Amino acid sequence: MKKLITCLDVRNGILTKGIKFLGNIDLGDPVEAARKYSRDGIDEIVFYDITATYEKRSTMVDVAEKVAKAVTVPFAVGGGVRSLDDVRALINVGANKVHINSAAVRNPQLLADAAAEFGTKSVVLSMDVQEVDKSESVPTGFEVVIDGGRTPMGWDAVAWAQRGVSLGACEIVVNSIDRDGTKDGFHIPMTRAIAQAVSVPVVASGGGGTIEHVYDVLTEGCAEVALLASMLHLGDFTVPGIREALAQMGLPLHHG
Repeated sequence: MKKLITCLDVRNGILTKGIKFLGNIDLGDPVEAARKYSRDGIDEIVFYDITATYEKRSTMVDVAEKVAKAVTVPFAVGGGVRSLDDVRALINVGANKVHINSAAVRNPQLLADAAAEFGTKSVVLSMDVQEVDKSESVPTGFEVVIDGGRTPMGWDAVAWAQRGVSLGACEIVVNSIDRDGTKDGFHIPMTRAIAQAVSVPVVASGGGGTIEHVYDVLTEGCAEVALLASMLHLGDFTVPGIREALAQMGLPLHHG
């Protein structure tokens, strides 16, 4: 059953949103936003500490804990997760799932170790991906980038997604750097290429701006889950409104 989730990008304890990882504007209290989305019936909330990795520090566990206490839906956390201790700390304060991105690229064994210790249902491989010219190392033209969009790796995103699943990831988040915050539509070919290559749910992230964009990525893009940020944070759409519109288009969503 297809799902809608939202992502709270947090910087210095404040909910923020940028475009292609730049020009962030502050939008207020992430705890209040989480409480509202939980009340509105979002299927899951993801909290991202967006500068933790770049600033070489751990996730703001205190803010994550406040969000966990404010919501009644599944809650996931990412950003700055570098060790099993980091994963443990987040699960201990109420995270149902932990997203691992840059640290998994630097140390793939972390995914396997986290899945072994906390269960595969707790471990998500999150990827920031950009479109590049096809090459021997990136045959699909979709390249993995780490450190909050700062460090291109020369890794093929489809191959990395497959490896992540083999290591124990229960889900793959595919965030298109090229579409992030643009509201121009999800990257359908990138999402579909990864979704068709793995056996776990794929979460499409980056670019949602209209109901049609959400419909397209959940159908044509083969994603199980659409992650919405700007569409909701900027007040253009509501969770119940999106659900109703998609149902009218013949795409009922998971609920509860």
